[in-house]
Amino acid sequence: MSKKTIITVATTGAWPKKKDNPNVPMTPAEIAEDVYACWKAGAAVAHLHMRDDEGNGTMDVNKFRQTVELLRKNHPDCDIVLNMTTSGDLNATDETRQLHLEELRPEMGSYDCGSMNWLNSSLFINHPKFLEELGTHMQEWGVKPEIEAFDPGMIANAAYYLKKGILKAPLHFQFCMGCANGIPGSMKNLVFMKETMESLCPGSTWSCFGVGHSAMEMLYGAVAMGGHIRVGMEDNVMYAKGQLAESNVQFVERAARVIREYGNEVATPDEARDILGLKK
Repeated sequence: MSKKTIITVATTGAWPKKKDNPNVPMTPAEIAEDVYACWKAGAAVAHLHMRDDEGNGTMDVNKFRQTVELLRKNHPDCDIVLNMTTSGDLNATDETRQLHLEELRPEMGSYDCGSMNWLNSSLFINHPKFLEELGTHMQEWGVKPEIEAFDPGMIANAAYYLKKGILKAPLHFQFCMGCANGIPGSMKNLVFMKETMESLCPGSTWSCFGVGHSAMEMLYGAVAMGGHIRVGMEDNVMYAKGQLAESNVQFVERAARVIREYGNEVATPDEARDILGLKK
């Protein structure tokens, strides 16, 4: 039986703007249509960020609500798993980082398991108190954490919160490879992240993405090593060297092609739910 590989599409992120790539979806209507198109191309999970009216990252619950309402109203056939960020604005408060999870109760939400310097220019703060509060609330609200790990220490943090009961097994990790000030994106480092996870949090599932020049190496590596993959313009506005991405669908179609050529099958949303232990 062929292995099922989950494709997550990260359509928007908090940073790239139209000046970086005019095809980055920004408004709730653009994001909803993009998610639907990516679902048709094979994405089982959509990782959602929102933008304010100036195009900056925002945790505005109204933007999340509008996007979900448009997706469900215009495309009731779309059963994609929604995975909402809790880190879409470095200036957001602990409260505004969680309001949309409490109201909308998506199946998944991001859980950035540690603090770090960000892009050599600012601080990405995930205070222990916030992580304890967020983990507790996610259990209460029925939202599965996607543990974003930018370095091995964040995997160790997840193991600590699992031991304390703040997180609940089985865990699901997203290895964020090649981000500035995080672990560089290479096969050697991906193997190290996977082995660290298996040692500290056995039984966990994992996915990864690579930023910039590491994107393709991480795509091939994830498929070959039995993981899952995230693609999209949150992480790369370039489809190839010297070529701007025309849409997020391009990334999803390429990932699906690699998965099938390797001999695996692209997981449907319901298959992803089974793999990730989500309630239907």
